[in-house]
Amino acid sequence: MKIGIDCLAFDVAKINLPIKTLAKARNIEPEKLEKGLGLLKMTLPDVHQDTVVFGANALTKLILDNQINLAEIARIYVGTESAIDSSKPISSFLIALMEQKFGENSLSECDVVDFTFACIGGVDALQNCIDFVRLNPSKKAIVVTTDIAKYDLNSTGEYTQGAGALAMLITTNPRVIAFENLWATSAKGVFDFFKPYRTLSKEAITANKNNNPWFDNLESEIEIHKDQPVFDGQYSNQCYMDRTREAYFSFKKLKNNCDTVYISWQSIVMHLPYAFQGRRMLTEIYALDALTPLLTGEENAIEYQNKIKEISKSEEYQNFVTHKLQAAEIASSLIGNLYTGSIFMGFLSTLAHFHNTEKKIIGNKFGFMAYGSGSKSKVFEGTIQAEWKLAFEPVHLFETLEKSVEIDFDTYQKLHKKEQKISIQSPKNEWVLDRIEKEIPNLIGARYYKWID
Repeated sequence: MKIGIDCLAFDVAKINLPIKTLAKARNIEPEKLEKGLGLLKMTLPDVHQDTVVFGANALTKLILDNQINLAEIARIYVGTESAIDSSKPISSFLIALMEQKFGENSLSECDVVDFTFACIGGVDALQNCIDFVRLNPSKKAIVVTTDIAKYDLNSTGEYTQGAGALAMLITTNPRVIAFENLWATSAKGVFDFFKPYRTLSKEAITANKNNNPWFDNLESEIEIHKDQPVFDGQYSNQCYMDRTREAYFSFKKLKNNCDTVYISWQSIVMHLPYAFQGRRMLTEIYALDALTPLLTGEENAIEYQNKIKEISKSEEYQNFVTHKLQAAEIASSLIGNLYTGSIFMGFLSTLAHFHNTEKKIIGNKFGFMAYGSGSKSKVFEGTIQAEWKLAFEPVHLFETLEKSVEIDFDTYQKLHKKEQKISIQSPKNEWVLDRIEKEIPNLIGARYYKWID
């Protein structure tokens, strides 16, 4: 029985800051980011957008473009690391908005939950939905990934920002890709990238507001949450390499395969915090699992790293990147990091690339290497199905990205600091954050959304 993705839809922020603009403002040589990391643009949420908005827009497109009967949907599982509430999941917002648009109680019997494990949460949601459909072949499930990748101004992660969501229908006999029931995992509990609660003193927050009774109830130390992470870039890269390598060779054992696994994959789709991350991280696996291994294991640490660098610059490896990895990088260059959605956007980018060529991919295998900080990797594979082009027709990925509106650096900073109060782009045919309750005591912080025609 085949199980996998039957159709996909996406929504990304409609405004962008060119990487060249950011580089010049930060006194960085633009070529370092453009040619070194593969970055061209980073997308940014507008004033009326948050992770619920992106997720709801992607889900609405999926339903409308594919005429999905909501009565057939048993699960909507969300992968995100950009939750807007520590209790109420984004998935519960999504069913409320879908019922607002498609009819009351149309999803009242649908199970919903959010998965959080940094950037791999969407893959966790996918695996769970696939397992569910395998046990319940007549049922269908939807996976939504939605995130806003935001970093501190002037940080080394600033140029990798991005915002958007994807939605995928999981069924038996899927039209796009069917996944094998082999999932290899490598996990460690580390602090390479995380978003902790942080504390401020009551005095630092209240200042001269001691006459406000709300402040009288505050603890002496107040926990706050920032969207921006705490991270160590070099250590995070090493964790990415270690977990992915371990998961890859675990996958090879699961397949009981003595041959080079990656040769069997027409395309490789990896988690891309920035467009060229995958090609940088994959060199070690490429060398270790080559038909004739390029690393002997007898090198000392310095020799080992120097050899990896040498291999990464070789003509053979560059050709490998062009044929196996490059198609997944194209959209990332134009969007930025989507956290849980980046690996699926890489898949969408690859499909869009092949959709525009005459090259046949039906029946060919794609390899997936997912990663989430904290840290965990999963390696799995799928086979492209006969009707993938038909299912892909409504997507229009690159045509949509071409319509993205460029903003200037001052506008970017105002958006980042939440000083911009009026949307840059007037919303049309999309969900918007309408208001956040500030007055009614038992609803303070409740977020309300509406559809704009």
